Amino acid sequence: MNDLAQQLIQWRREFHRFPEIGWAEFFTTANIAEYLHNMGFEVLLGKQIINPQFVRGRQKAVVEQGLQNALAHGIKQTWLDKMDGYTGCVALLDTGRPGKTVALRFDIDCVNVTETHNQAHLPNRLNFRSVNDGFMHACGHDGHIAIGLGTALWLSRHKDQLNGKIKLVFQPAEEGVRGAAAIAASGILDDVDYFAASHLSFCADSGTVISNPKNFLSTTKIDLRYSGKPAHAGAQPHVGKNALLGAAHAVTQLHGIARHGEGMTRINVGVLNAGEGRNVIPTNASLQLEVRGENKAINQYMVDQVMRIAKGVAVSFELDYETEIMGEAVDMVNDAELVALVEDIAARQPQIHATHADYAFNASEDATILGRRVQEHGGKAIYFILGADRTAGHHQAEFDFDEAQLLTGVNIYTQLLSRLLAA
Repeated sequence: MNDLAQQLIQWRREFHRFPEIGWAEFFTTANIAEYLHNMGFEVLLGKQIINPQFVRGRQKAVVEQGLQNALAHGIKQTWLDKMDGYTGCVALLDTGRPGKTVALRFDIDCVNVTETHNQAHLPNRLNFRSVNDGFMHACGHDGHIAIGLGTALWLSRHKDQLNGKIKLVFQPAEEGVRGAAAIAASGILDDVDYFAASHLSFCADSGTVISNPKNFLSTTKIDLRYSGKPAHAGAQPHVGKNALLGAAHAVTQLHGIARHGEGMTRINVGVLNAGEGRNVIPTNASLQLEVRGENKAINQYMVDQVMRIAKGVAVSFELDYETEIMGEAVDMVNDAELVALVEDIAARQPQIHATHADYAFNASEDATILGRRVQEHGGKAIYFILGADRTAGHHQAEFDFDEAQLLTGVNIYTQLLSRLLAA
């Protein structure tokens, strides 16, 4: 195994050991930034890459705990000051020669999963199991970080062979599709000519690449909160304003939204919490829900219907209410030029034996927000899937993947940069 492959595995295991949830990745961001800085990149952080008005699903208590964890583990205050409360970073490399601008995106957050204690699990055998109880890199983002750093290392050694500019985006809060909107709204990608992002494993095994996944679903994650008025449930029920009852009516009406005739739609109310005691008219109720649509317009139809129902129930039951967008993603169609390029590059990798140009993704990914932003400003974008054997499904306690594919990922990205920015 060559030195780069060993380094990629080391990085992956380092970040696997200290997983952090979205918008709390201070330890992760600082370490990424330190590596990039030492490689000679200009590193942008905080509000340089984040538009706070478009931050989704960021909880203050989670952020504060993340900051405390980072400080407790010796992260430099200078990095935390530059972050100014917002995680993620962008590495900039300007070759000094005119050319195109290419951006690559790598997500960095973990999921709320407790890693298995099974000793057959590689992170247990080799002592890089998560040290943060209840959190785990069970989706391969630790591998994405390693691929991003490996690509950066290659760039630091080969920048004289390239023209133009490169932006490496290490994105926070992908889980729940919460982080991309704020990065897109910062404008950091508005001058980008080519954008690429990918995912390890997922629906593909080692030796394969899915170059053109289709059917990315637009989605919006919404929290809905009702507040009413308490009262004695026996003596004065008429005095109270029943938030639980209003929320229950909202759930049935939301699931009854007429489906759109021009494309697929989805809705799910996943959480309903309400009430304070069995003999008190419920004062508070909250719902967590999501809608999806085959495209941005159809998804917006679902969002509009949700908002009308939320307001209508509030009026009917004399409740106060508020809604909050907690996450979002859009649909995206890969550009044919980049699909063909990724296929050609993958076919030249000896460890890749098959490329698939057609796969129904039928899910959501907030990299689409970044890709669409680039496309809307005249650039081209692609999202592809890098196959990797796995020990269990994503977001499961036993999840692990074939680390040999980290080098495959770096090879594909570096060849993509070489082709697009050849001097």
